[in-house]
Amino acid sequence: MLIDTHCHLDFERFDDDRDAVVARAVDVGIERIIVPALDLQNCTAVLALTERYDNVYAAVGVHPNSSAGWQDGWIETLRDLAGRDKVVAVGEIGLDYYWDKSPKSIQHKALAMQLELAAELDLPVIIHNRDSSADVIRLLAESPLVGRQRPGVLHSFSADWATAVAALDMGFYLGFTGPVTFKKADELRRIAAQVPLDRILVETDAPFLAPHPYRGKRNEPAHVAYVAERIAQERGVETAVFAQQTTANALKLFWKVE
Repeated sequence: MLIDTHCHLDFERFDDDRDAVVARAVDVGIERIIVPALDLQNCTAVLALTERYDNVYAAVGVHPNSSAGWQDGWIETLRDLAGRDKVVAVGEIGLDYYWDKSPKSIQHKALAMQLELAAELDLPVIIHNRDSSADVIRLLAESPLVGRQRPGVLHSFSADWATAVAALDMGFYLGFTGPVTFKKADELRRIAAQVPLDRILVETDAPFLAPHPYRGKRNEPAHVAYVAERIAQERGVETAVFAQQTTANALKLFWKVE
């Protein structure tokens, strides 16, 4: 039993076989799938999937690469969307300095306001971080989420150990994706092996970041099993035990299940 805590199931790359993708996930023991939104318009598509599939849940938020036109009034829209059934987080939000799609100052404002909204609504956040670790950690540290029981997750973690420690010290979880299975990802595996067992999550970020042996192909929720298997191997634990723990972690973070 596993939970894919991050999958863009709404993307058009799934339009031809979405039902089959969800069915394959169920067949291999993927109990739940969280689909994060990228912008306000996208929230509608994500929420529609939660109505279509019993095991699909949503996060609502504005991705940093969608934040260039940020308006403070969007927070009210997000507040309304976050109250819908099966919304379990605010996300995908964060900072992205790799793609030059939004000024840093705007990204910072959008992230800070959405962190405040998540704290107000008692929802965890799903954090995107690309080449922006120092500012992500600083803005998280300045947010009202610090010290909460379930502040959120740094998704598809790919930063260094110092960033991992800073996030863990604030109570955040770390999510790992397909790259942890790649041949040359020794450092990422070392980090995944050191994260406390009760603070680690597995995810696909599908349709992106397919794990070995599917690297370069479209990813899908069923493949999260490969991520779990590789990390379990690195940690020296049985895959079933590790899968059970990451599922418990996800249930605690997103559904308040102790």
